[in-house]
Amino acid sequence: MLLIYTPKVTSRIIYVFKHICTHILGLEIKFTTRIEEFIAHQGLKFSYGKKRLGNELFIQNVELLLEQGLSDPEIKVLPWEETKCFFAVSENSDLPFDIFAASFFMLSRYEEYLPHVKDDFGRFPASESLAYKGGFHKQPVVEIWTYKFKTLLETRFNNIAFRERAFHTKTIISVSHVFNFKNKGFLRSIAGTASDLFNLKFYRVTDRFKVLLRLRQDPYNVFDDLISYIKKYKLDIVFMFQLSDYNAYDKNINYNRLNYRSIIKYVADYSKVGLRLGYFAIAEQEVLKKEKKRLENIIHGPLQNVINTKYNLMLPIHYSYLTELEIPNDYSMGYPESIGFRAGSSEPFLFYDINMEVTTPLTIHPYVFHSQVCHNLEAGEVQSEIAGIIKKLKQVDGSFRGIFKNRDFSEYSNQSYYYALLKQVNEIK
Repeated sequence: MLLIYTPKVTSRIIYVFKHICTHILGLEIKFTTRIEEFIAHQGLKFSYGKKRLGNELFIQNVELLLEQGLSDPEIKVLPWEETKCFFAVSENSDLPFDIFAASFFMLSRYEEYLPHVKDDFGRFPASESLAYKGGFHKQPVVEIWTYKFKTLLETRFNNIAFRERAFHTKTIISVSHVFNFKNKGFLRSIAGTASDLFNLKFYRVTDRFKVLLRLRQDPYNVFDDLISYIKKYKLDIVFMFQLSDYNAYDKNINYNRLNYRSIIKYVADYSKVGLRLGYFAIAEQEVLKKEKKRLENIIHGPLQNVINTKYNLMLPIHYSYLTELEIPNDYSMGYPESIGFRAGSSEPFLFYDINMEVTTPLTIHPYVFHSQVCHNLEAGEVQSEIAGIIKKLKQVDGSFRGIFKNRDFSEYSNQSYYYALLKQVNEIK
């Protein structure tokens, strides 16, 4: 057991210390505000505060974890060994910065509560983040900092034992359109055909009629191929299906279509499935509840996983909706337009609601790669970026989560390229 002395125990302190010390390092922790108890303790211990008590391991703090609500902290990013850090403290501390406050700032998405410039979709863009501006958005800094803290503990305590960890990959397939042509209805099929003719895409006109006449499979229905990959390579994949009502933002087919429901049931036999949230499900809890019930009725089980990669996360309102509806896992924490760690972490973490100052039961599974970035980068650049990220993650036994779309693997896309990326992120030779 690791005893931690701090003059004041706050909900923020409990949250971030448990994440670093217990979730990542596997250490049971206990807090004390009594100096005499800390001095008398003969086991593992360190202090966290303004002043060192004696010759103990000491991490000096800044004010962030003692506050409630939002302030506008002055942050200066500094180089530290091979990484970066912020919230610098005095030389009296055994670390040059407050690792716990910095980690809380990243994990809680503190900066996303503050006024910021939004992109065309109303989202918090990577370019506005402290990590991007400070040049460390492609590093899992929370784990890097934690492992340096781990080394510090090892130098002080010979008998300390940490949790065994290993590098892990997980792939998420985001499905907004199960079919390109099938089950679109008469009017949408006519409009699509007219559009293809106008744009001289005659191959699509031919394919559309072949699909509608059941002479060939719909090009977006690649689920047999992906399931074969899962079976062959034992891949950890979650499929996220959209079940929204048709509207100006969401163009998926009717969720009641038998073919659609059959595919979801088929995929659920071999992999985890979840809900890809529609536009109105982000901001309206009743819509979210309706979409949740639709998937649960199809898979005959509780909804465990959701994702939103297209629209604004609306922190913390949307996450509070997920919590209230007892949805345990969210995979939305990342940048669809940029490779990098939005929360500075590759590891799952509980969401901390700054407005309520509580740790929620919602687990955030951050992703570092979205196939959307492939539209803006050369193929070699993407593969090089992924290789660099994987190398960094292996140094801290982290997790690589990548998001693809089912249509990435269709004949209408550069399917061989995306299959190569799928192999790369899952280290398939």
